[in-house]
Amino acid sequence: MEKTYAPQDIEKHWYQQWEQAGYFAPNGQGEPYCIMIPPPNVTGTLHMGHAFQDTLMDILTRYHRMQGHNTLWQVGTDHAGIATQMVVERQLAQQGKSRHDLGREAFVEKVWEWKEQSGGTITRQLRSMGASVDWATERFTMDDGLSDAVKAVFIQLYEEGLIYRGKRLVNWDPVFHTALSDLEVNAEEENGFLWHLRYPFADGSGSLVVATTRPETMLGDTAVAVHPEDERYKHLIGKMIDLPLTDRKIPIIADEYVDPSFGSGCVKITPAHDFNDYRIGQRHQLPMINILTIDAKINENAPKAYQGLDRFVARKQVVADFEKLGLLVEVKPHKLPIPRGDRSGAVLEPFLTDQWYVKAAPLAEPAIKAVEDGRIKFIPENWNKTYYDWMYKIEDWCISRQIWWGHRIPAWYDANGKEYVGNSEADVRKKYNIPAETVLTQDEDVLDTWFSSALWPFSTLGFPEKTERLATFYPTSVLVTGFDIIFFWVARMIMMGMKFMDGQVPFREVYIHGLIRDSEGQKMSKSKGNVLDPLDLINGIDLETLVKKRTTGLMQPEMAPKIEKRTRQEYANGISAFGTDALRFTFAALASTGRDIRFDMGRIEGYRNFCNKLWNATRYVWMNTDGKDTGLSDAPVELSFADRWVISRLQALETEVQQHFTSYRFDLAANAVYDFTWNEYCDWYLEFSKAVLQGADASEAAQRGTRRTLVRALETLLRLLHPFIPFITEELWQKIAPLAGKTGNTIMLQPYPQAQAEKVDTQAEQDIEWVKQFILGVRRIRAEMDIAPSKLLPVLLQNGTANDQTRLNTHQGLISSLARLEKTTWLASTDNAPESAMTLVGDMRILIPLAGLIDKDAELKRLAKEIEKIAKELDKLTTKLNNPQFTERAPADIVAKERQRVAEMQSAVQELEAQMEKIRAI
Repeated sequence: MEKTYAPQDIEKHWYQQWEQAGYFAPNGQGEPYCIMIPPPNVTGTLHMGHAFQDTLMDILTRYHRMQGHNTLWQVGTDHAGIATQMVVERQLAQQGKSRHDLGREAFVEKVWEWKEQSGGTITRQLRSMGASVDWATERFTMDDGLSDAVKAVFIQLYEEGLIYRGKRLVNWDPVFHTALSDLEVNAEEENGFLWHLRYPFADGSGSLVVATTRPETMLGDTAVAVHPEDERYKHLIGKMIDLPLTDRKIPIIADEYVDPSFGSGCVKITPAHDFNDYRIGQRHQLPMINILTIDAKINENAPKAYQGLDRFVARKQVVADFEKLGLLVEVKPHKLPIPRGDRSGAVLEPFLTDQWYVKAAPLAEPAIKAVEDGRIKFIPENWNKTYYDWMYKIEDWCISRQIWWGHRIPAWYDANGKEYVGNSEADVRKKYNIPAETVLTQDEDVLDTWFSSALWPFSTLGFPEKTERLATFYPTSVLVTGFDIIFFWVARMIMMGMKFMDGQVPFREVYIHGLIRDSEGQKMSKSKGNVLDPLDLINGIDLETLVKKRTTGLMQPEMAPKIEKRTRQEYANGISAFGTDALRFTFAALASTGRDIRFDMGRIEGYRNFCNKLWNATRYVWMNTDGKDTGLSDAPVELSFADRWVISRLQALETEVQQHFTSYRFDLAANAVYDFTWNEYCDWYLEFSKAVLQGADASEAAQRGTRRTLVRALETLLRLLHPFIPFITEELWQKIAPLAGKTGNTIMLQPYPQAQAEKVDTQAEQDIEWVKQFILGVRRIRAEMDIAPSKLLPVLLQNGTANDQTRLNTHQGLISSLARLEKTTWLASTDNAPESAMTLVGDMRILIPLAGLIDKDAELKRLAKEIEKIAKELDKLTTKLNNPQFTERAPADIVAKERQRVAEMQSAVQELEAQMEKIRAI
């Protein structure tokens, strides 16, 4: 067995072994258990959110596979319409071409070529995370089977009147010339202006002042709105306004949407270019005047002076013209959220276009009921409210996109614009009895990526065919996802699943995890320079490469020097290679039920140390058991109290971990098995075992019992840990399993440990807990008095019970060995003990006479020097905290930390002074 733990030497090897052997395929004989991977974009690369979420899903998958369930973790990727089209269009641009030069069919072929050659990055990275997905059944949202499912669903919904085509307001990307879903919109606050404009009354009797952040949209105004109860304007309702710069008149209307306290209390209404205005326009049946082209230039519906101008050029012109007319009241700086396309970065426009929609309300009703009656449970339960808030207010869903890559809408039009929906043109002609001479043209749009994703739980299993896999694994068991897509994905899967799978829910539970943030709680973003790449944490990265990664491709290049400085300060030596297991365990230990998860580099370093501890413990066990009788022969076996204790404690651990898995408390499960492995097995039981294996008085039967317990307990711990840290546990299990009498080719398919009540040993647990407290008490005195660990100590005992005396007699050898005792002497309760250091175990006093053990003068001198050192630092900190310039200007958390340091130093000085008093009394 190798002396040192080197994750890079084992991880790739074991993943290849598992995948080639087909261990990820469903093969258990128990109940079906199925998780659907949220399909990552085919253009994507692994980020911290993916790595965290995939770790949790893999933990569940491995756990249930070991439970004997027929387990499927269904994998696949999303075609990511806009993102993928953008990648290929950029490649064409480098050749001086556009997609229009190729034409639709040739361009789509080009995208497929890219997908086959370069689209597998994230699936390769999934393997590096140890994801035990069933690669043999990998799906892609554009593969033939899923495309058939998309068509079948679209056609049925259309025929039932649940899909229709209509003119509505959408998020419009003027670069990609397509509608976007809300999830594809990034809205962050930016500096802008609020222009106050005067609108004159048509009868010349006065004017109103309105405020706007987009002056150019006034060219499409069709009303001014005031609150119906606003006393300032009630008498003006119904009055007409001469809309400046145009030859149109618009009315003053009353609507409760208007906030009388904001601005002047008067709101310009542009129904074709603002979502709130659109709803007001519908309520009041206002005209919808679209003044923009698809690339956000002013169109023919505006006055000629502005036609053809870019929207931002038109904005300046409109403001200048208002100023010339004396109608510009004032301009104020104003911060506001600016919607930008997540791919193009362009400022988006609300835009009135013909689109395809799903009538969502009828689908939402049964989906709401499924959560209300408990057929679907959100974990934590408080996410129910978020789900209901969205679902009760649900609006029709825009499902069409004006791009070329995606599922093309299965609709055809004749010369009169009449629409026909079917699987193909031939199907449409047959279905609607359309003669061959009638020319049909297919709709140019494709479906929103979320449409095919909404079918994921059943389309990946074979729908629309009634396959065996669909019958076996639908409904799936649990969905693991983030709270940010409860509506965009989760709700839509519930609606579609119940609609097309005979009212069956698509999953029984939805586990909502938090978002990964940096150690300060900030969202990870490239512009902040705080993004961590999980592969860098796994494989390591040098400082120069890390700086280059963080400062290349920034949308705001001026941020590069700041980000470089921060990176160099935080990662002076780059990032060490921690390995996948350490990263996975960190994610598990942080996966509480809260929303935000702060990722601290100190945690992953700690869990890398844990893996190293496990490696070294296994090496100790292997070296002391390999080639020896580990209780597999017919020879008698005798279990010590320590053996019985660790076996009993394991039962409690197995029960606890099982409970935490049931409640999705990954953090509590990980921490429980961590604490037991490190503190009870490694720190205590391995030390106890040395007293038997290396002691001269232990019998062969006792040594066999300890060797058997060593390997069996370790083998059990490896199985408990396997879902969290699969690579190291597989490597170590291969060494230990034969010694524990286990057979099989992989730990993956071994049963997950189950507690056995008959192995609980209360007496052993109580006795060993007493022994531990005795040893810890002696060690504490050694540390306080700076007594060398090798020094044998005489111990006096006083006030002990009969039970204490029995335990000491039983465990004398173990205690003397681990506490390094010379002898133990019982004193009567009335005896005067020499000046001693003392500790308690229950009411029993453990006394260590100090005379002759320490150099009194040298120890007093050492302690005085230590007190002086702390006092100097304490004086500096106290002066700092007494300075108002520091306490008032420094961040509150920094001030709190400094005050905490003062309290800790004061406590340390008190302890050292008490120690000096003890020594002076000798």
